[in-house]
Amino acid sequence: MRQIEKTLGVSGRIAAFFQASQITPLLALLAFLLGLFAVIVTPREEEPQINVTMANVVIPFPGASVKDVEQMVAVPAEQVLGQIANVEHVFSVSRPGLAIITVQFEVGVPRTEALVRLYNTIHSNRDWLPSNLGTLEPLVKPKGIDDVPIVSLTLWSKQADKGAADLEAVAHTIEADLKRVKGTREVVTIGGPGRAINIELDPNKLKANQLTVGDLQASLQAANLGLPSGEMNTGNQAVAIEAGPFLRDAQSVGELVVAVRNNRPVFLQDVARIEDGALPASRYVWHGVTAKANEKTGAEYAAVTIAITKKPGQNAVQVADAVIERVNLLKGAAIPGDVEVSVSRNYGQTADDKAKKLIQKLLFATLSVVALVFLALGRREAAIVGTAVILTLTVTLFASWAWGFTLNRVSLFALIFSIGILVDDAIVVVENIHRHQALFPEKRLHEIIPGAVDEVGGPTILATLTVIAALLPMAFVSGLMGPYMSPIPINASMGMLLSLAIAFVVTPWLARLWMKEGHHAEGGLVQKITPWFESVFRPFLDENKGQKNRRKLGLGIFALIALSVLLPVIGWVQLKMLPFDNKSEFQVIVDMPAGTPVEKTAAVLRELGAYLQTVPEVSDYQAYAGTAAPINFNGLVRQYYLRSGGEVGDIQVNLVDKHHRSDKSHVIATRVRPQLQAIAKKIDAEANVKVVEVPPGPPVLSPIVAEIYGPGDVERRQVAKQVRAVFEKSEGIVDVDDSSIVHAPRKLLLVDRKKAAQLGIGQAQIVITLRTGLSGDAAAFLHDESKYPVSAHLQLPITEQGNLDTLLSLGVRNAQGGLVPIRELVTVTDTLREQPLFHKDGLAVNYVVADMAGKLDSPLYGMFKMRADIHKIVTPSGTGLQEYFISAPTDPYRQFSLKWDGEWQVTYETFRDMGAAYAVGLILIYLLVVAQFGSYLTPLIIMAPIPLTIIGVMPGHALLGAQYTATSMIGMIALAGIIVRNSILLVDFIHVQVAQGIAFKDAVVQSAITRAQPIALTGLAAMMGAFFILDDPIFNGLAISLIFGIFVSTLLTLVVIPLLYFVAYHRKYAVSA
Repeated sequence: MRQIEKTLGVSGRIAAFFQASQITPLLALLAFLLGLFAVIVTPREEEPQINVTMANVVIPFPGASVKDVEQMVAVPAEQVLGQIANVEHVFSVSRPGLAIITVQFEVGVPRTEALVRLYNTIHSNRDWLPSNLGTLEPLVKPKGIDDVPIVSLTLWSKQADKGAADLEAVAHTIEADLKRVKGTREVVTIGGPGRAINIELDPNKLKANQLTVGDLQASLQAANLGLPSGEMNTGNQAVAIEAGPFLRDAQSVGELVVAVRNNRPVFLQDVARIEDGALPASRYVWHGVTAKANEKTGAEYAAVTIAITKKPGQNAVQVADAVIERVNLLKGAAIPGDVEVSVSRNYGQTADDKAKKLIQKLLFATLSVVALVFLALGRREAAIVGTAVILTLTVTLFASWAWGFTLNRVSLFALIFSIGILVDDAIVVVENIHRHQALFPEKRLHEIIPGAVDEVGGPTILATLTVIAALLPMAFVSGLMGPYMSPIPINASMGMLLSLAIAFVVTPWLARLWMKEGHHAEGGLVQKITPWFESVFRPFLDENKGQKNRRKLGLGIFALIALSVLLPVIGWVQLKMLPFDNKSEFQVIVDMPAGTPVEKTAAVLRELGAYLQTVPEVSDYQAYAGTAAPINFNGLVRQYYLRSGGEVGDIQVNLVDKHHRSDKSHVIATRVRPQLQAIAKKIDAEANVKVVEVPPGPPVLSPIVAEIYGPGDVERRQVAKQVRAVFEKSEGIVDVDDSSIVHAPRKLLLVDRKKAAQLGIGQAQIVITLRTGLSGDAAAFLHDESKYPVSAHLQLPITEQGNLDTLLSLGVRNAQGGLVPIRELVTVTDTLREQPLFHKDGLAVNYVVADMAGKLDSPLYGMFKMRADIHKIVTPSGTGLQEYFISAPTDPYRQFSLKWDGEWQVTYETFRDMGAAYAVGLILIYLLVVAQFGSYLTPLIIMAPIPLTIIGVMPGHALLGAQYTATSMIGMIALAGIIVRNSILLVDFIHVQVAQGIAFKDAVVQSAITRAQPIALTGLAAMMGAFFILDDPIFNGLAISLIFGIFVSTLLTLVVIPLLYFVAYHRKYAVSA
């Protein structure tokens, strides 16, 4: 035995040692237990956790114009924040009195590290804003993937007397209980007006008592002050002395003395109406129930929504289940019996459903591969392969957990996709042991195993490394797509290495234990296929006509490759980043003209809701007027959380389960879009309605984005309007919008500073009074032991808030103590609202956005279709519009230019990086094969089948009517390694045969005959694994590439590789012979 081991290579020696070692079963048990541990502890989520960090730096500049905000705040801030390392983009938007600068860090930068850099940069450069400029302290609001709520609970009631304020109080009551659930991070209530002591001013009574708004504000603030006054020692005891009391309820506010007139106190309730109630409505939320939800007809009810996020690294399934369990316990106690709780979002459940379904597919894929081996080799061999696959999967799950991946759709798809290639090593080893038993019936099994493993050990190691070389470079794709898809190359690569170890360590031990001694006879499949292969090779190896036939074969294959490449060009195969998924939700985003009151926006949403109730696939919806719905990952990137104001509205539409409807969510969204937009247009012609679906992969600002650069804010806006007009008239382009606002009226109240100064009145006094009259003012806060502070809210009556005369009749106090009406101190001028100004990476920009719908729903086609009309645009400078695709314009101050962004940018970067990864993979494969065979020509022969995959991939997509997507590209990259593996087995066998004295021509034919079975088995195994992901909307491109690519290229490889090797080396072996 020792003598035999001396002649073996590394793989044979490993097999010889572990086939009878007592430690082998312990290692197998450990691998299995580690896998079970990983399944239990690995967090489950629907999508991969992408470490994308962004932060909004909000800098108020009260009273400043948009241009002042831009030049005095936004531009300096951009320059300072642009210094931070690993910042991808710096965006800013300047509005009247406010600048918001968004810092977007590169994907993968840890959140804590990014925020430390941001805070350090802001505070170390605080002198960029002079202290007396008038700006307030910058507020930093970081956002990341963990700010997306995993659970949303909508509280509503069928009782008419239960309004939003009552529901908000219930929500505030249970927030603390929900926050105590392990793993929860932030619990926020959306909707509800908020509680306040409303102080409705009576202008006539104020005037009669010679009081101003400022007097009331000062009185409220002075009366709400309490401080520790010290201690008094008495009776050998220190007694604390505190002065007060605070304002605690509406009565104490109303009884506050605000003046003394004619020796008689004037109480606040004498000049205002005091009420403990809800703040004036600035937002509305309601819950829409369709007739399917146990209702005779659809209905809408006032509501509030509680959004719950989770801590990083927590299991979304466990956190969501615990939250819902806690809510069920609170029903009937903290939650009154007449308050309903609807789970309007449960990403934990969707993640669990997806994980269970994919694990089920993983088991079915494994069983199908085992069944294949059973049919080809026998039940004992199938049991060995099945055990090896299960151990490989379990230990790969552990490695995936150790790497930091969660159990999500991408990581599980990676394992399903890997089944076919993880089983290859075990199949090759078991098949060769099986073959050696037939070749050497006189030998004992323990003598056969090391030699059989050693014979395929070298090519198996090399083939495994080539697959890893093809896959692993994909892990370095940049942007959001890289980390999103990274579980595929990383998990598959780790699985390949572990499967190789199990094939050399555990498989020989199982073979010695389970395979029967000497039960194989010669013949079988090899004898059956030998005549067929000989007839196939005969015309190509014929001494007279062989060369001509080989030339015809080569031209035929080249023609097939050319025709396959032409399929996308002629439109038979569409190119798209990722296809739409079949989700259970979509959003309706409503943007009304600037200045639209929230009540009108709510009216539009109610009309849209009435239509949605008639859509059979809609189960329920939540409408949000004046505020944003709970964000998803798409809303995080698009910054929907910043949406607020009377002119904005959202509808979160929830669909019935996909198993209970025939149409996919994309079809439903496409179908309802025209009706929703028509309904809104009937109410207001300027209303803009977008139907936003959950993107299948990393989100972007919009599928189609045109960034307009150029000199002059007005001129740039004009160009943007021209581009928008092109978008609107283009077929298939929908949801068109731009970053400007519709012209809306504005009144400027200009203070006569000279006259005010002569009267001893400060401008601040006038401005504060006007703001209080218009928007109200929280002059003080009650001390009533509430979780949320209750303000004493000064305001004019609602009936008077739209009356300019009433506002101007409010008085301010002059230096002599008399009252002067504001109308005597200001001049009213009618103008238009200022347009917001946008910057990206320091350049002024306007955005035009759109989506693509219809039969051809790939935004790339819509973008390129519009280019001809874009080129016809004449800019204010009289020149055409310069067009950029990859980077921003180099000279935006002299000419107007358009930079395409959106899905195009992500598609370009992804396919560019994947193409580079493909090239790197091919180079690594070439180097590995050169190192193995010591030849520069042989690797080229071995890699020759790689282009053959196109013959299967492109026609496969055309045949099934599928789009060629990023996952299709991943499949093609994986095919490079898989197909090269087959070539290595063929070439290595030719070398072995020639070394044993077999004639070169016979060795060429015999390689195809002998290796046909393991090559066919591994190919069918990979195809079977891919078959189980064929029905997934996102990953069916990967499945199509693998199924059709492997099928076609495997058939051709068995013929082409031996022939190419014959053409390249027949003279060499003829001479040596």
